[in-house]
Amino acid sequence: MRNRKSGFFYLAFCLCSVFLTACAREAFNVDVRGEIYGTYYHIKYRHTEDITRELSHEMKRVDASLSLFNPSSVLSRINRGESDDTDTLFRRVFRQAQKVYWETDGAYDITIAPLVNAWGFGPGEERLPDSARIDSLRRLVGMSKAQLQEEKLVCRISGMQWDAGSIAKGLGVDLVAECLERHGVQSYMVEIGGEVRVKGMNDRRKPWRIGIDRPEDDPAAQSRELQMILKMTEGALATSGNYRNFYLHEGRKYAHTIHPLTGYPVQTDILSASVYASSCMAADAYATAFMVTGAERAKRLIEKNPGLEGCLIYEENGSLKTWISEGLKAKVVSPDE
Repeated sequence: MRNRKSGFFYLAFCLCSVFLTACAREAFNVDVRGEIYGTYYHIKYRHTEDITRELSHEMKRVDASLSLFNPSSVLSRINRGESDDTDTLFRRVFRQAQKVYWETDGAYDITIAPLVNAWGFGPGEERLPDSARIDSLRRLVGMSKAQLQEEKLVCRISGMQWDAGSIAKGLGVDLVAECLERHGVQSYMVEIGGEVRVKGMNDRRKPWRIGIDRPEDDPAAQSRELQMILKMTEGALATSGNYRNFYLHEGRKYAHTIHPLTGYPVQTDILSASVYASSCMAADAYATAFMVTGAERAKRLIEKNPGLEGCLIYEENGSLKTWISEGLKAKVVSPDE
């Protein structure tokens, strides 16, 4: 009898342990906010553990590799001519940037750092360069003048410099998303400085709702109005525009997007370009490229690339126009939905 009772209590103990373990592993919602890359991030996910520390590590990897403002980053050391060694993140960005460079005939180019600095949007002190200065810097620009040889960056022209600002935030978003997926997270939203990647459903078991800003000049981002809202259960969305980062001089607006081929701030009809893709790094790069190409060419590039969808907000005859690719239209929802 004693053995039977002991067996009963042992079985009850095991069942209780299994029950408590299951409860302990029940998924919960995590909501994390902070600052990175000179902007803000917001990460939401549902999981059985808090992996915020691992996610922070992934974001900091981008700073250590690609930051213009971190003097010890891989990119900064290359720009100073101290090294031609690359790391996995630099090579990943190089290959994506090179792809967009060739597809856009040079409208997208991360060797544009000398021109960005000259116009006052980099870590340097220059601003408002004259035409002679621009012409001298343009010879340093062009991804066709550089290549990767295994882990080395080889440039045909001495003095070339790199600016990954148009793609690094997207990479940071992707690294966080990939970390979440390695941990088995099935539902998440990752946003860094307006660039977003999602998977699954939100905490209300509905598709994530991601807004696209109306392009109104507002450097401090104090009065944001949405142009539209998208419902998303997967994929990434990045938006580029000249309504946040610009300065005025003698009544003229100088925007941060520099045309790699002319050397001057972009003056096309596009006010903002939003791109939907599987990776945020790709979406980030194409969105910047479309600011340079203008609306008509951007439409053609989106329509012929099966991996892209897009929303372009542009001016036509003094009026604000919106163009949305067919695949993205199905994701547009009303504010009341």
